[in-house]
Amino acid sequence: MIHSIRFTAVLDTNVIYPVISRDLFFWFAHYDLYTPKWSKNIFDEWKQVMVRKGVSVQEALRRVEKANLAFPDALVTNYEGLTGYLSLPDENDRHVLAAAIKTIANVIVTNNVRDFPSEYLNSFGLVAKKADDFLTDIIDLNHDQSVAAFREMVSYKKKPPLNEYAVLEQLRKIKLTETANLLHKFL
Repeated sequence: MIHSIRFTAVLDTNVIYPVISRDLFFWFAHYDLYTPKWSKNIFDEWKQVMVRKGVSVQEALRRVEKANLAFPDALVTNYEGLTGYLSLPDENDRHVLAAAIKTIANVIVTNNVRDFPSEYLNSFGLVAKKADDFLTDIIDLNHDQSVAAFREMVSYKKKPPLNEYAVLEQLRKIKLTETANLLHKFL
């Protein structure tokens, strides 16, 4: 089996929301398929998205707290000073890159890869990957462990109860098509 929990990925807000995406990322991390990282800024954005989508402020705070408790080493700190020195097409993404540099990450997982020019990221030893590409890489390298993580994740889907195929369909609906197809292949 090839994997390394030392393979570190900064998760951008747009891959932590929606719930089904977040769950898969967190279960893969729980199974030590990679090491997740995030920042206060990323989680502040996540809270704002949840509230905008109808989640209560209390529930949003509970979810953030639960994530930080589940992965106590994931929160990157002291990155803010780097942001002023970074140049990206969207200045609001500089905090993501700063957190990745600070934690010596291997990859930024974001669905806005165009906002993270590859040549510029390469100068920091980083790449940006879309969620579907990142997850399929993990599954491809570690399909037995990935399927075990996926199955355990599905076993917790009780409101409403969902089976593996219903969850795969949810993944396809949020454009994690290759991830769903590859998981389906190994089920």
